[in-house]
Amino acid sequence: MKRGKKYAEAAKLVDRSVQYDVEEAIGLVKKTAVAKFDETVEAHIRLGVDGRHADQQVRGAVVLPHGTGKTVRVLVFAKGDKVAEAEAAGADFVGGDELIPKIQNEGWLEFDVVVATPDMMGVVGRLGRVLGPKGLMPNPKAGTVTMDVTKAVQDIKAGKIEYRLDKANIIHVPVGKVSFTEDQLKENFNTLMEAIIKAKPSSAKGQYLRSVTLASTMGPGVKVNTLKLA
Repeated sequence: MKRGKKYAEAAKLVDRSVQYDVEEAIGLVKKTAVAKFDETVEAHIRLGVDGRHADQQVRGAVVLPHGTGKTVRVLVFAKGDKVAEAEAAGADFVGGDELIPKIQNEGWLEFDVVVATPDMMGVVGRLGRVLGPKGLMPNPKAGTVTMDVTKAVQDIKAGKIEYRLDKANIIHVPVGKVSFTEDQLKENFNTLMEAIIKAKPSSAKGQYLRSVTLASTMGPGVKVNTLKLA
């Protein structure tokens, strides 16, 4: 992959053989973010588990104290009095059966998170092929299948993020924007790491945190010292 001159200059500031303390790593990520837009700061966490086994899945959600810096559009599947509750909580879109053809046939996907009340999961299940591959399927573990739609919507709007393993047993999640202060990024990152460490499966053997890397959208990866996190 061809990288630009700015990236090459920024990459020189990072020693790839070093695992940095969190503060140092965050400082480097901010320093090496050279794009003209406000880049997202992402954490990439490789875990010593095998996600192919159900008892080694690591998945959940956590509210970042300073949010992600991104405006999140929430779609809620609900009926009855839950419709008004979702709207009052600040959901961007609320509906039921009538949304199925819009999503399935018209390819409407102008939302970032989907919440559903349990009695609507039969309807939402019909969208599995569309929402599943995009990671948008509501899930009880992530708190997106719930009767408490007010809390679900408010948490998401406040900066709740979902984390889950990819096929390579790595978790990729945003922890804020480059424009955040170093303290804000550190608090968000520490909150995320606490949740992931707490979610360690009892069947996981050996080193749990294999590697942790922080990077801005267009910047080089900066390794974090995992021994100081566990």
